[in-house]
Amino acid sequence: MTNNTLPAWDLSDLYDYIKAPQIEKDLEKYRKSSVAFAKKYKGKLASLSAEEFLRVLKDCEVLRKISSRLGGFAYLNMSTQMKNQEAMAFYQNISERLTEYYKPMVFFSLELNQVPEATIKKWLKNKDVAFYKPFIKRVRKYKKYELSEPVEEILLEKSVTSSEAWVRLYEETSSRLGFEVDGKKYNDAEISKLLLDKDASIRHKAGAEINRVAKENAPLFSLVYNMIIKDKAIEDNKRGFKSPVSARNLAEEVDDTMVEALARSVKANYKNIAHRFYRLKAKWLGVEKISYWDRNAPLPFSADVTYSWKDAVDMVLKGYYGFSDKLGKVAQEFFDNAWIDVPPRDGKRSGAFCSAPLASEHPYLFLNFAGKQNDVLTLAHELGHGCHHQLRTQNGDLNERSRMTTEEVASVFGEMLVFQNMLSNIKDDKAKLCLIASKVSDMINTAIRQIAFHFFETRAHEERRLGELSEDRLCQIWIEEMKDSLGDYVEVDENCKYIWSNVGHFFFLPFYVYAYSFADCLVNSLYQVNTENKVENFADKYLELLSKTAIGEYEEILKPFGLNPKDSDFWQKGLDLISAYIDELEELDRKIKL
Repeated sequence: MTNNTLPAWDLSDLYDYIKAPQIEKDLEKYRKSSVAFAKKYKGKLASLSAEEFLRVLKDCEVLRKISSRLGGFAYLNMSTQMKNQEAMAFYQNISERLTEYYKPMVFFSLELNQVPEATIKKWLKNKDVAFYKPFIKRVRKYKKYELSEPVEEILLEKSVTSSEAWVRLYEETSSRLGFEVDGKKYNDAEISKLLLDKDASIRHKAGAEINRVAKENAPLFSLVYNMIIKDKAIEDNKRGFKSPVSARNLAEEVDDTMVEALARSVKANYKNIAHRFYRLKAKWLGVEKISYWDRNAPLPFSADVTYSWKDAVDMVLKGYYGFSDKLGKVAQEFFDNAWIDVPPRDGKRSGAFCSAPLASEHPYLFLNFAGKQNDVLTLAHELGHGCHHQLRTQNGDLNERSRMTTEEVASVFGEMLVFQNMLSNIKDDKAKLCLIASKVSDMINTAIRQIAFHFFETRAHEERRLGELSEDRLCQIWIEEMKDSLGDYVEVDENCKYIWSNVGHFFFLPFYVYAYSFADCLVNSLYQVNTENKVENFADKYLELLSKTAIGEYEEILKPFGLNPKDSDFWQKGLDLISAYIDELEELDRKIKL
């Protein structure tokens, strides 16, 4: 398998290339339409009839589609070639022009929030306006946090030279980092794969090199992180958010107490889940304590399997079709079309994601596939995002948005489907132990480790209020939170103290991380309900849930499954599934007598 044989995406459904004439035409259309929109509607919203307001919403949706297509194309084009200066400049230019051209539109949400509730109710009696109720509700929930129009315009204009600029510096610098192990050079995606090597010495060399490069760049990334936190704190303070996490919680439509309950529940399970698992793993690896870099290491007695792209696709589709023909057919589209960029290559950013520039059109999947078992599950994860999007295209570009706590549901569930399919085909106890151990490791990374990230982030933002944080202090907080979450059987020391700077979400989307744990616990609860066979037509109801995650309330979309995230045992139910897998590992360990 070579990079040349792996599929790459074709972005021509958006634009043919960065100098396509249609790009300038769309930019000019967006600029003129924004000005015309403001001229036509500013100062007049409250006096409009329902039919006239419907026209406002339709015009707004057209503008949203234009900007989303332009911005989405610029980012996707850049993400695979971050050493290409022309691609980077194009992305920045598009971002700046869209920001500038949007300024006439700033009045809209501010003015909509001044419309009397009685008028809103009157408009919503029109069924066509009622279709946009999720959008109207989302805008109006920000009413108490909005500032004056001139101030909102300033914040909008300065975003490209403040927070967005710092994020750009972080991402561009990260994409250019190089690593070297035993005289061979690696990019970020490639060296991460060495951490999964069977040879412990290779893993440790890779880990040491990752930490060395992070240490080398710590002065810059500490400055960047301090500036991002301060920039956010200034805006949060002006808007009246009571804590650093509150703005993210409002976007997720969860209250602060729900997130606190999640974090407390997960932390209370550190010992029963993470600490217990790593005690087992240390035994299997034949050491008293495992290195920080060996947390995801393959077990010495595991089969060293490499999957071709075709094998990975077949395995993932089998899991999806096995759950639901409808879901399988939706997944199949991604492989029948050029919607996935698969190979790792120089200049391509690390990681994996699904990006949907327009809610009404297909998304794109971004991978760095190297043929490991984890790559198969990553494909299952990102494909879950893609299918999730395809099940929501009827909701409209104005209504749809990414609510991260539910955005991760389909992806984590997709991983579970493929994992269970893999597990069902294994008869050998030792191979079964290896697969379950790998899955538990992933679940700990999602449910447990992300909450440890959340506590690191919370402490960093709180302490930043008292002044700039040194790189040593950031490293100290990181070490403390990692030790607490990983336990006594994992070596957390100087060899991993700078790794906080590799967690991109800290920089480009503060307080995103808890959404992973939220979704993992939610999915685990859903999966337990599925295995209990207490819900008729579970698959159909699950796909219906996915179609409503961005427009429905949590209680509403989970009610068919008998789940309520406000119940005290909701989070524990999800965590219990991970604990049950560890019970199974302990039983297999005794049976095999490793």
